[in-house]
Formats: sequence, C-alpha cells, structure tokens
Amino acid sequence: MPNLLSLRDLALRTARSVAPELARWAGVSLDSATKSSATDLVTDADLWSEKQIAEMLHGARPNDAIQCEEGTTVSGTSGVRWVVDPIDGTTNFVYGHPGYSVSIGAEVDGEPAIGVILDPVLGDEFVAALGHGATRNGTSIRVSNSTILSEALVATGFGYQPDRRHRQAEGLVEILPRVRDIRRMGGAALDLASVACGRVDAFFERGLAPWDIAAGTVIVREAGGRVCDLSGDSPTGDFVVAAPEGLLSELLSLLHSVDADRA
Repeated sequence: MPNLLSLRDLALRTARSVAPELARWAGVSLDSATKSSATDLVTDADLWSEKQIAEMLHGARPNDAIQCEEGTTVSGTSGVRWVVDPIDGTTNFVYGHPGYSVSIGAEVDGEPAIGVILDPVLGDEFVAALGHGATRNGTSIRVSNSTILSEALVATGFGYQPDRRHRQAEGLVEILPRVRDIRRMGGAALDLASVACGRVDAFFERGLAPWDIAAGTVIVREAGGRVCDLSGDSPTGDFVVAAPEGLLSELLSLLHSVDADRA
C-alpha cells in the first residue's frame, strides 16, 4: 500500500501548480471547441492544465496510471491510478463564472483513496485521503446532519444532450416541491465538495464520468457522507447520489418515484 498522505500531498501540490493560471484565464477569450454537443466545451486552458497535471504526476510517480478527461492516458504497474479533470465546469470557466475547479482523484487497487478539489475563484482547497478525514483549507469538514428531505438544499446538474436535458427538467418539476430548494452550479466536483462541507445537503446527477466524481467521492465519504448510485451501490458515474446517511434513503425513494434513471 502506498503512503496515502504522500499521494494526497502530491495531488494538492499539483492542483496548486495550475490554479493561478486558470484563475487568470477565466472569462478571457480562448480558443474553444465542442465535444458531444454545443453545450460540452473544451478550451486551450483545459488542454494546458491537463498536460501540466499529467506531467507533474508522471514525473513524481512514473509507475502510476493516469486517466484524464481530455484524453491523456498513461498505463501503470503500481496499483495507483490518477483520475483527473483539469477544469471541471468548463462552461463556468469560459464565462468567468464561479463554479469551476481542478479535480484530482486517485484509486489504489481500484478503490477511491485520494481526493483533491481546488476552487481557483474562492481559493478553497478540499482535500481527503482514505482513513484520514476530509478538510477544507486545512479545517476538518463534515456533511450536514439533515434528515428531512423537505428541509434539504439539493444540488444537481444537467446532461449535454438536448433530449436528456428535457427529461431532467421534467423530473425537477416533480422534485422541486419536495425539497427546500434546488441548486444547479455547473460543476459536479464542487457540488460533491459542497455536500462534504454542508454547503448543500445532497447532490444527484446522471451522465457523469469517472473524472467528474473520483476526487469528490473520497471527500464526501471521508466527511461522513454516502456516495452511491440509485441502487445504493458504488457509483460508476452514470447516476451519482451524494448525501448524509440520514437523508439518503428518502432521497433515493424520491428519485425512484420520478423515474430519475430514465433521464
């Protein structure tokens, strides 16, 4: 087993190495393109950030595997796999809107073990290592103690394809009257970090990828929360739910009742 605190600190140093430039470039006119749809953006800054992160991780630990959102893939033999989103919330980044972040997670022998999410706008650093708790700017964090769904602030996100967005909007019509309110902030990594520190009570979204949730899953779990799919099992990314234990069952029941899995 590698030293998890060393991995955690490497992830944090790496995220810090790119964050100042991202903050400087946010909202600036950069070359951008679309991926799966007109709402799915990638910029030169995403590619630059990914290159810097991958090179720093590989330089420090050349035997580790690396998987990044924009295509960088490195095979490894150490049992450690880094899962990186160089800019989570690229649309927010393009518009200079808060809600984008750098997300670096690591799995050890297939188990989520390290999570670092850095918010260049607010300067928040969410950090966790398996068995060592979670912190925000060095201070321990915990999920909320909410147990009543009607009093819960719930975050969500929308997919990129128009038909999926339509179905998700239909589901929200049923969900909104049964929770305190909904927040749609535009970045799953910071949504998960917000659950971990109690800034929102819960989060759900369909259509995420491993790099969207790798870091946040560890941070929420180390802050005392649950991260799962609609069946209560470990999430693959297709449907992710994060909540305190006392709120999870009611939230899952609500999501099932509105056929959230069809969105």
